[in-house]
Amino acid sequence: MLRYTIENMTCGHCVATVTKAVCGVDAHAKVRADIAGRRLEIATAAASDRISAAIAAAGYRVTPA
Repeated sequence: MLRYTIENMTCGHCVATVTKAVCGVDAHAKVRADIAGRRLEIATAAASDRISAAIAAAGYRVTPA
């Protein structure tokens, strides 16, 4: 399970964009978002650096939680 803080994830559209970025790396990833806490949990077999790079490429500030 990967856990991140996504500082600029503020709405449902942001969650959809981040989820799309994650699924671009691992189509079978399970993403759970907490907009209020700006937290993201991802169940994936992909490497953490690939996932965080995809989220950053989508325009979001990502830090490991």
